[in-house]
Amino acid sequence: MLSDGCADPFGPKALRAAMGSTFRVPLPDFEVAAGSVALVAEGGQPLGEVELERYSTFVLGSEREGLPGDLLARCDLQATIPTSRVESLNVAMAGTIALYARRAQSARRS
Repeated sequence: MLSDGCADPFGPKALRAAMGSTFRVPLPDFEVAAGSVALVAEGGQPLGEVELERYSTFVLGSEREGLPGDLLARCDLQATIPTSRVESLNVAMAGTIALYARRAQSARRS
């Protein structure tokens, strides 16, 4: 889902990448669900230390601006992916790593 201000789905690059499907996909209002973890670039609890099974949703912001303050405030926790070996992560990769970490934690407990 896209929240207000996270990206411009009607910007030239987004429209070109979507190949016309932009006008066929509904954009519902974004609501932060209970049990949400905000992924932030800095200052959050290290992702590896979070009991991810307790949370239902990851909330990610735009690559440049991150999440707006009002959305951050509605999340239950802020987590950061340590990037000591890389300069930065794009938002898609950060989401992928978070989902993988959640699955790995679940597998270890099973």
